Parts: sequence; C-alpha cells; structure tokens
Amino acid sequence: MIDTDKAIVTVVKTGKVSLGANSTIQSAKMGKAKLIILAANCPKNTREDIEYYCQLSNVPLTIYKGSSIDLAAVCGKPFVISALSIKEPGDSEILSLMEKTEPEES
Repeated sequence: MIDTDKAIVTVVKTGKVSLGANSTIQSAKMGKAKLIILAANCPKNTREDIEYYCQLSNVPLTIYKGSSIDLAAVCGKPFVISALSIKEPGDSEILSLMEKTEPEES
C-alpha cells in the first residue's frame, strides 16, 4: 500500500487528476480517464455508476484500501475524496503499478 500511496502523491503533484465523484463520473463517461481510483467507503450508488461507465469506456478501475479520508490525506487535500480519475500520470508509475494489483472482478 505504501507504493500505491507514493504513486498517488506523485500523480497528484505532476499529472492531471480530477477529484470527486461527479468529475470522475464525467471522465468515465467520456473515456478521458486512464485510471479511476475509488475509496473503499465510496457510496454504493456512486460506486455502481462509476463501475458501469468504466466498463462501457474500458477505463481501468481500482479500489483504494483506505477510506475517503485516507485518500484525501494522501492527495494532500483538506476534504474527503471518494473518487479520483487520473487523466495524465505525470512522473508517476501508477498505471504500471495498478496493472499488477488489479482487483478481481466480483
């Protein structure tokens, strides 16, 4: 999980990300995201919407092991973040890191 945290910090600093459920849903709908990360406690209806649009547009989705408060702390933001979409990874290796740790489909 430490590697994931470091990768998220790097992508927030050097890449292009959209924070929050609404902008993440928009990114998933348009297929503009390269990866979407959801907090473990993301609300069920939001999670289902994002999962649906990710499947339609073939955007990879991963679940962050911490809560939305933990995800916000990693991103350095003073508000909770239930979802974030990565549009450009910047200097981060997060896309290759996430390929190795893809969650199993349920």
